[in-house]
Amino acid sequence: TTTTTTTTTTNDSSLDEGAEIVLRRRDALVALLSEQGVAIDRMIEANKELSKLEPIVEQYEKVKALRREKASLEDLLRAADDDDDDIVDLAREELAVIDAALPPAELELRVMFLPKDDADDRGAILEVRAGAGGDEAALFAAELVRMYALHARKRGWTFDVLTTSETDGKGIREASVEVLGDGVFGRLKFESGVHRVQRVPETETQGRVHTSTASVAVLPHAEDVDVDLRDEDVRIDTMRASGAGGQHVNTTNSAVRLTHIPSGITVVIQDERSQHKNKAKAFSVLRARLYELEREKLAKERSELRSSLIGSADRSERIRTYNFAQGRVKDHRVGDVTVSDVKALMDGFLLDEFTDALALKRAEELLVASTAAVAENNNK
Repeated sequence: TTTTTTTTTTNDSSLDEGAEIVLRRRDALVALLSEQGVAIDRMIEANKELSKLEPIVEQYEKVKALRREKASLEDLLRAADDDDDDIVDLAREELAVIDAALPPAELELRVMFLPKDDADDRGAILEVRAGAGGDEAALFAAELVRMYALHARKRGWTFDVLTTSETDGKGIREASVEVLGDGVFGRLKFESGVHRVQRVPETETQGRVHTSTASVAVLPHAEDVDVDLRDEDVRIDTMRASGAGGQHVNTTNSAVRLTHIPSGITVVIQDERSQHKNKAKAFSVLRARLYELEREKLAKERSELRSSLIGSADRSERIRTYNFAQGRVKDHRVGDVTVSDVKALMDGFLLDEFTDALALKRAEELLVASTAAVAENNNK
């Protein structure tokens, strides 16, 4: 797997000042947690804050160590005698390694101070739908759901299927799942878009490669306080479940359909035998969709750049191609990142390769925008 190249950044005092403030705050929290008689609520709050500061401190220490090593090597080269060829050559080699490692390390530290999406720490509602390609597209959609389930287990997240619409075979027409855990939306949001698969279907007798698609939409999980959901704005209908389900199908009105009258959004959940559970799941999906509508409205009002919409539910363009014949997967948003083991990716192991690259690209875009805004303000 190749990785993205990073933009060179310069070392300025504002970066160090911010890091030193974080360092002092970290030390104060550590001291607080070691005191006797601290209230439980205060300890929980302090631990939560500390967990957010520790990565910044660790990165800052890494940057300082690289700077110290660089200064030491430069001192050695200045003091070296003309006949110390071996020492000079070795020092220059080590200095070249440091010079290559320091700018991206400083960039990573700088990125940590950029404003974060408030929704990044939330869980997510993941919606997968089969696209062009018939049965093969439905099979691919089912494999994507499996990939996300395995990835969630690997990261220690909970993965709960809210609703599925299956085909006669092993595929799915569409599925909605709830993924909960720390930072779920911040990681999965980059999966939104059209996923394309190229492979020879099992039913293909001539060995021809077929192209199929599935679309993925990732919505931040919404709490009751996030959405003003009035009772009079929601129509609740109950009905008998349909499709595969054994003896319980069509025997009770367990399926629930919610219609949000102002927006026209409709959610149908029938997976559970309990009407109460189906209703709870339906409201969870409805809140997530309404919350995303509000987020999109705010984004348009702020006139965000097209490139900053990585990870939104815009499905108008292909984001990734899974080429089974060649055994590799390419993400078209970060051209120089390719996963060469498609099976491992579908088993949930290599998704972080793409997520990390996309997160870095997004951060660099924010950094450029932030720098431009500061320069514009200074010129006023």
